Amino acid sequence: MNDLKRSDFEVNRLGKATLLSPIFKNYAEEAPDKEFIDDSRRIIFDASIEAYNANKESSEDPISFLKAGARKEIYFDPSKTKAAIVTCGGLCPGINNVIRGLVNGLYYRYKVRNIWGIQYGYQGFIPEYGHEMIKLSPDVVKDIHLFGGTILGSSRGRQDISAMVDALERENINILFTIGGDGTLAGNHVINEEIKRRGLKIVTAGIPKTIDNDVNFMTKTFGFDTAFTTAAAVVRDAHNEATGAYNGVAIVKLMGRDSGFIAANAALAMPDVNFVLVPESKFDLHGEKGFLAALKSRVVDRHHALVVVAEGAGQHLFDEGDEVKDKSGNVKHKDIGVFLKDEIGKFFTGEGIEATVKYIDPSYIIRSEVAIPADSVFCNDLALNAVHGAMAGLTDFVVGRWHNQFTYLPIPVATASRKKIDVDGSLWWSVLETTGQPINMTNEKK
Repeated sequence: MNDLKRSDFEVNRLGKATLLSPIFKNYAEEAPDKEFIDDSRRIIFDASIEAYNANKESSEDPISFLKAGARKEIYFDPSKTKAAIVTCGGLCPGINNVIRGLVNGLYYRYKVRNIWGIQYGYQGFIPEYGHEMIKLSPDVVKDIHLFGGTILGSSRGRQDISAMVDALERENINILFTIGGDGTLAGNHVINEEIKRRGLKIVTAGIPKTIDNDVNFMTKTFGFDTAFTTAAAVVRDAHNEATGAYNGVAIVKLMGRDSGFIAANAALAMPDVNFVLVPESKFDLHGEKGFLAALKSRVVDRHHALVVVAEGAGQHLFDEGDEVKDKSGNVKHKDIGVFLKDEIGKFFTGEGIEATVKYIDPSYIIRSEVAIPADSVFCNDLALNAVHGAMAGLTDFVVGRWHNQFTYLPIPVATASRKKIDVDGSLWWSVLETTGQPINMTNEKK
């Protein structure tokens, strides 16, 4: 953050917006006081009094985000606009809600009638795969929010950027909406760079889809609320399993490749959890202050324990080997859940303690869930704001939310690094206080 300047947060434009928006025309007489956003409206990054005083003393403009929302003037003529939507990466609650919001926003707010879905992620741009585009309309998407997954299908992995832009050019696409995580958004940016190189009049807009809630400079990403809400129900049932046996230990592995937000929030939502293990907080397995010693103390004292572990936690415990990556370039982590189950079982046997260890991995159930109402509302708002920005000619941007305001920020800034739990911050301290687990489970001397 210290290396970033205000200029890094400036969103690019395809050109000057000169056409009067259909939204303005619709509201001019019936609701003349309806608010429209201009580019002078910004949302400050750090709203603390300390930051205010520091900026006041230095006379520097503070870091801020462009405020999202409908503009009075737009860049594209809706009658001549062709939009495309693509979903990439793993499944996540709310994808269909976002698709529905994009289609309805384009169709009803801006009178865009030429809307297409790209099938199976970025593969859909490559002719060799044979995935046909799908014509989208409000009738097609009217009920899709009632189902998890994505009606467009998804895929992982990089595709030839030149071939993808060839497809956009060949199909006369003016606006491309990408729904995905950091890899998808990074792909969006590279596509935009090739578009600029060719001098094409095409905008790209991103909607951040990551169940792990790990995209920077936004309070949360869609699907996260549904994920930890669904996970909390699993954690509740795991607690029943743990207490249903003498010296019962239940382990629940939740998604969180590099950031443990789902695990932390699920534990806070269902405060029967005794240990939360996340990538951000290193722990030792053995030793006087290690995790197994703390677990033993809990089981001997209360005769049951509930452990929630994020998938990326404890990777340092595995033997080093060749690094394996998935098609998106993400490191494929070793299975910490199975590892803990085996190690806990061996540990208690070695200690002469009879224990029942049960392991639950609900990851694929959680990510294919239907969005809960709060997420559904959030998805629709993200989609509408993406439509507003794209129609106004903004490009290479992602929609976020900060201080309860929707924002536009450049994709390179959003994808420069992953958001992680601050182990000195309030969220992690709430977890420690709720679980009662040791603050430090390493044998290192401080």
